[in-house]
Amino acid sequence: MSVFRELGVEPIINVSGAVTRLGGAPMPARVLEAFCAAAAESVPLELLQVAASRAIAEATGAEAGLVTSGAAAGLTLGAAAILAGYDLGRIERLPHTEGFPHEFVVAREHRNGYDHAVRAAGARLVEVGFHEPVAGAGVRRVEAWEYAAAFGPATAGVLYVYGPGSRPPLAEVVRVAHERGLKVLVDAAGELPPRSNLREIVATGADLVAFSGGKAIRGPQASGILCGKRSLVGAAALNLLDMDDHYELWEPPAEWFDAGQLPGLPRHGIGRALKVSKEQIAALLTALRLFNAGSYEADLERFQGYLKQVAASLEQTEGVAGCRLTVPADGESLPILEIHLDESVLGRSALEVCRSLRKGMPPVYVGHGRLDEGILVMNPLHLNELCTQTLIRRLTDVFLRR
Repeated sequence: MSVFRELGVEPIINVSGAVTRLGGAPMPARVLEAFCAAAAESVPLELLQVAASRAIAEATGAEAGLVTSGAAAGLTLGAAAILAGYDLGRIERLPHTEGFPHEFVVAREHRNGYDHAVRAAGARLVEVGFHEPVAGAGVRRVEAWEYAAAFGPATAGVLYVYGPGSRPPLAEVVRVAHERGLKVLVDAAGELPPRSNLREIVATGADLVAFSGGKAIRGPQASGILCGKRSLVGAAALNLLDMDDHYELWEPPAEWFDAGQLPGLPRHGIGRALKVSKEQIAALLTALRLFNAGSYEADLERFQGYLKQVAASLEQTEGVAGCRLTVPADGESLPILEIHLDESVLGRSALEVCRSLRKGMPPVYVGHGRLDEGILVMNPLHLNELCTQTLIRRLTDVFLRR
């Protein structure tokens, strides 16, 4: 019996992909094996995190890295590192930042709900720029000079949300920030694949970059990577690790800290609630190796086949205007199926169809980002042959119901 059914929760068919609200990506067998093996032994977590730092540095080209409990946790820890550094008094005071620089400059068009993770560390966000094409007011978006114009005595750093269409280019923002001695924290949570982003984002000179570990990397859902400058990664670790030890006994990892850099030990930091288990670290590093080696690309043809089966089953379905299968040319990204509905023929909106799919047995959760366009989006990451046949049955039942 399903472990979830034992708890009274019905498992779903997930064609939304590696989304947090549905539990993230499925972990490969080797990742699960690493997770279980790690549960059988104990290690000092600071030493395990230093070993992880070396592996992350090798994969990303960064000076150092840290396994976090998700990309949002990476942003909180990264912000804390930039705000407090190795100042034990500041570490103790976070998120209260009165009396020292605490502003992060961010493009107005980069604002989103996830920047709450940066504000949680005590940062105050200062917006710059406009997205005039979206507003219908012009052709210009945020420009690098606007960041520079906003820098002042209270500025601690820059928050940059990375994406294929992000403007201005990250390298330009890094340049203007570094000219003023300011650090740049990058949110790249969902920017894998391509694998090249692991290195190319860091190569811009950004000081800290946060990636999700539970999406394309297929590690534990509550895992992530914070990588970048050695001194900042070390400062982030100080805010994360269990610091309940005697200073005379603690041996600070040389990979992160210079001898004599710390006159004492801080209390538990603001990131203590974001702790990472030894099992998560071992599993994430295993998943990172698999991802970086291109091991998941062997699944792409199989996933495409599942979506073709779904599309073929809907060819003569009344109310389905057509299906569009997109196969990215990069050889790394997942194929995506769009089901275009004729809502007037169905007599129901795409939102109502989506609700019917969720309410049936088993529940089906499709991508809901384009419901207002009458489109159901399907990501095959969680599909297998049995799930695909069940998905086809549920779709047929819902579309035939009048």
